[in-house]
Amino acid sequence: MVVSIKDVAQRAGVSPGTVSNVFSGNRAVKPDLVERVRSAATELGYQPDRAASQLRAGKAKIVAALVPDLNNPFFTTLIAAIEASVRGEGYDIIVSSSHGNADEEASRLSALLGWKPTGVVIIPCTDEFASRELLSSSGVPFVVADRVPSQFDGDAVTVDNVDAGVKATEHLVALGHRQFVVAASSMMLQNIRERCEGIQSVLTREGLPAPTLIEVGLDFDTAADRLGTFMEGERQATAFIALTNFATLGILASVNKNGLSVPRDISVLGFDDYSWMHAFNPPLTAIRQPVEDMGRAIWNRLRGHLDDENEPAAREKLLCNLVVRASTGAPATGVGTLRLA
Repeated sequence: MVVSIKDVAQRAGVSPGTVSNVFSGNRAVKPDLVERVRSAATELGYQPDRAASQLRAGKAKIVAALVPDLNNPFFTTLIAAIEASVRGEGYDIIVSSSHGNADEEASRLSALLGWKPTGVVIIPCTDEFASRELLSSSGVPFVVADRVPSQFDGDAVTVDNVDAGVKATEHLVALGHRQFVVAASSMMLQNIRERCEGIQSVLTREGLPAPTLIEVGLDFDTAADRLGTFMEGERQATAFIALTNFATLGILASVNKNGLSVPRDISVLGFDDYSWMHAFNPPLTAIRQPVEDMGRAIWNRLRGHLDDENEPAAREKLLCNLVVRASTGAPATGVGTLRLA
């Protein structure tokens, strides 16, 4: 049986309007009545429909977020970081996925805008960012996160991907590595191209050959399959750099399948830094994205537009950190060198 406002009002001995004001905060209610209403609601198991009441009032305190894939732990971790920021100010967050498809991105975005959100956070599924016009015409403040197209000049929060690539490569070059494999998700994405740019800049500066680049796709199964096939070849390499978390997992799966040892046979440097990387044997060296800081920065950009609708757009670019662990070491010599194609 669904418990209504009238049921709570009857149990507390107040009017339905008083119950509504207690949960909506639209009008002040005497403390003794607040206590009676909340006690009655608890006894009856009443849960207020916050979204409906906010929509009726025309002032929904909702932030909508659209990401390419909810199976990707980076995206869900970023959503959690945004949620931590918005809930402290009484906002709710609703989340949807485009499943990496531009048409579905537009469809999901239209549905999210139907909630009349205060602001929108979007990680576009492609560099074309086809949904930009839909967002701009809605009049709702929005922030583009992580995958920020180079031509986009609105509010955005991302990391310095070039610097991340530089840090990863400088670490491995300092250990003595000279031949690299880079596992990238898709070169169709601006942030991946920037990471590769950082890697290449170091190799060019050091007079080293370009890395072998493998596009491993946007999911674990594809990454593991493509890297597994690649490792059956003949070309020499001593270090792998992964540019996404799925690429990291794909490398490790292929290493295990081929009976290789890390870092004895190859050094592995991953991207993103999750708890399992500490538990893996050996613990993984990784580029750590400042996810919590990104979440706060995204909310601060949206909050600025709520406080001042004339707030100018800005792009924030945060720095990643290199976390050195045991999966990277000096390259093997002689028999231990891995040969790949």
